[in-house]
This record gives sequence, C-alpha cells and structure tokens, in this order.
Amino acid sequence: MIDMKEITRVYQVGGEKVYALNKASLYIDKGEFVSIIGPSGSGKSTLMNIMGCLDIADAGEYLLDDIPIEDYSENELAQIRNRKIGFVFQSFNLISKLSSEENVELPLIYQKVKAAERKRRVAEALARVGLENRAKHLPTQLSGGQQQRVAIARAIVTQPSLVLADEPTGNLDSKTSEEIMTLFHELHEQGNTIVLITHNDEVARQASRMVRIRDGRLTEVEA
Repeated sequence: MIDMKEITRVYQVGGEKVYALNKASLYIDKGEFVSIIGPSGSGKSTLMNIMGCLDIADAGEYLLDDIPIEDYSENELAQIRNRKIGFVFQSFNLISKLSSEENVELPLIYQKVKAAERKRRVAEALARVGLENRAKHLPTQLSGGQQQRVAIARAIVTQPSLVLADEPTGNLDSKTSEEIMTLFHELHEQGNTIVLITHNDEVARQASRMVRIRDGRLTEVEA
C-alpha cells in the first residue's frame, strides 16, 4: 500500500538547510499496523504529512497503492485524502459548534454522500467507537477520551483504506490512552491499515511492527 523510496524533505531555517527527512525508505503492506516512534523534531510529522498527501517530498519516490503521488493533480490529491485516508490528530481537531454526529458527518458531506446514507454511516461509525449515546453532544460536553473517539469515528466514516494517527494518545491520561489503543487494535482486526506516530515507547510497542525515526532516517525495530 505504502512504498516510500529515499524520501528527502529539506527546510530552509535562516540560511541553513535542515533535513526533516533524509533518504527515508518505508514499505507498508495493506492491513498492517505499524508504529513510527521518535523524539520531538525527528521528522515524524513531516513523514506523516507526506504519507497523508498533505506535503510533497523534495526528492525520492512515494507510491500509494502502486501509483506515484507526483502523477496526481492537487484536486486528485484532495480526493485521495478524503476517500483513502483517515486522519486522527493529537489535538482532536473537532469543530466546537458541531455535535459529535455533525463532526463525524463532515467528510461525507465533502464526498457528496446522500443524506440517508450519511445518517446510516455516521451512526455506524459512532457505534464502532462506543459513542452512540453521545451523538448529540458538543465537544465541550465530552471528556478528552470521548473527543478522541469522535475524531476516530470521523476518520473511519469514509471507510478509508489507511488510517494515519499522529500522537493520538498524546493529550490523554494513561487509562484513556489504553482505551484508545484498544480501539485501534479493534480497527486493525477489522482490516484497517494503521500507521501510528508517537514518541511513547509503550504505545509504539503495541503495533505489529515498529519503525524508529531519528534525524530524518528510518530504521526497523526488531521484535
């Protein structure tokens, strides 16, 4: 599903070149659960942005489902992000004025899914994360763990082939983190491909495969 070959991303900081990614290579099969672990500033977010088609590498090749990303137009990349990829962020990124079900419904509205189908899929996604009884609640009426569950429901409502999670337990206490990780395991068992980015060793070790990122380079961690 994901084939990254010698991906390099360079930023200009002042008059200096900083390599966020330096010839990073990564291969992920459909249905895998992979964690990418590294300290702050190691290139994790840059890697996720490129993997999620939010950013383009300066050098190297990225194939998503065997098609080079550079072959797509901006419009096509936006469609890929909306249809193939579900994003889960550390800060939840929920819209505060919208209820749980309205937040989850948003990607389907962008996809122009009909109202009856949207309603069915939103209910199903909220049920999968155990929040069917919180559908009408606003984010401010939910705990951090519940907000992250809504964010996960929003990520999976489009039935994406890939779920990218960037520090999904970063703002949560240990008990709530365990609950969220249990949910990721359930999603994985249901056939989702999951890439989880974290700085937490304990969280990273729960994945089937673990990849370490340091100074923009990737190395496989032996089980």
